[in-house]
Amino acid sequence: MRTDWTRAEIAEIYNSPVLDLMYRAATVHRQYHDPQEVQVCTLLSVKTGGCPEDCAYCPQAARYHTAVKVHKLMEVDEVLTAAQRAKDTGSTRFCMGAAWREVRDNSDFDKVLDMVHGVNEMGLEVCCTLGMLTETQAQKLKDAGLYAYNHNLDTSEEFYGDIISTRTYDDRLDTLGHARKAGISVCSGGIIGMGESDQDRIGMLHTLATLPQHPESVPVNALVPVEGTPLEDQPRVSVWEMIRMIATARIIMPKAMVRLSAGRVRMNTEEQALCFLAGANSIFAGDKLLTTPNPDEDADQQLFQTLNIRPRKAFKDASQPAVVFEQIPV
Repeated sequence: MRTDWTRAEIAEIYNSPVLDLMYRAATVHRQYHDPQEVQVCTLLSVKTGGCPEDCAYCPQAARYHTAVKVHKLMEVDEVLTAAQRAKDTGSTRFCMGAAWREVRDNSDFDKVLDMVHGVNEMGLEVCCTLGMLTETQAQKLKDAGLYAYNHNLDTSEEFYGDIISTRTYDDRLDTLGHARKAGISVCSGGIIGMGESDQDRIGMLHTLATLPQHPESVPVNALVPVEGTPLEDQPRVSVWEMIRMIATARIIMPKAMVRLSAGRVRMNTEEQALCFLAGANSIFAGDKLLTTPNPDEDADQQLFQTLNIRPRKAFKDASQPAVVFEQIPV
């Protein structure tokens, strides 16, 4: 696994003729993954809206006037019920997202630890996206059974300030480092369609591919413009732009799960098939990704049947986290 990619090398891959790029990515994909397997993940917003940050794409920012309704942290039993439902419908990874800038050491975090513990006991890969973490908080999540932590870079370091001013790029990298130090697998990718250039997309991929260890998961999101946010009028990203990102990520981070994430609701079966051919091997199921729309369960079942692909099992290439955790009364 190379972690010494140069921007020029990545740019050459990204800008290669698209059919050649897809062929190369598909070849790499088959060397490291079963092309008939796609992991099905479920993402649940356990605490919605009211976020103090100013991410220009996000309808959960308190400063923007969107249709998102603020909802306090869900109760543990509600979340565990949702996780069981996700498992029953074929998901093998369950991700919980909270609209926080950072994790605070309080009763809400204690509840999240209980959620993680309970979902891990179901045999699901547990993922959280909760904002910035300290080393100690990352270790507590690991001890509760957390398998993965999602913290996206969103874009390149150069373009980042045009999208977010309330935390720095280094803050994001520090959180990834804290998760990695605790032995939690890293999930980190970004969003395209925010007004960035191809060089910014290449820059984000370069940062991910030159971390000391590649992320185990790389979500590729297409912006879903939301009324009331600064990016509400951004045009739709084409499927070819998604393919270039997915294929390049697959080639330079061959072992990673490349996740076809937000924006899939706008893709037809043929477009999603091209993304899988280019190296994507994970999707999010359910009618929402936090607060944005997603294809419904029936559509995804039909997609899998049409393409003759099957769900990937949990913990296929890793062990289920061992739990060192005293359950906290809530």
